[in-house]
Amino acid sequence: MSDLTGMSFEEAMKKLEAVVRDLESGNVELEKSIALYEEGARLKAHCEKKLKEAEEKVAKITLGPDGAPTGTVPAEGL
Repeated sequence: MSDLTGMSFEEAMKKLEAVVRDLESGNVELEKSIALYEEGARLKAHCEKKLKEAEEKVAKITLGPDGAPTGTVPAEGL
């Protein structure tokens, strides 16, 4: 298992895509499939966390000093 600390969203997505490809190939032994699935779940959670952090940053940017929207794109539109 790799350490996800400091891994960018893009890096995690690349690894997650590789895990999915390996699992979908059907050419992986059962034990390795289980390990890959666990790694995929960790990568998915990491990507979700990174997306949530990005949405929160965008939400802060798009609110004016009084807390009112400034008329820019809402975070969920990303």
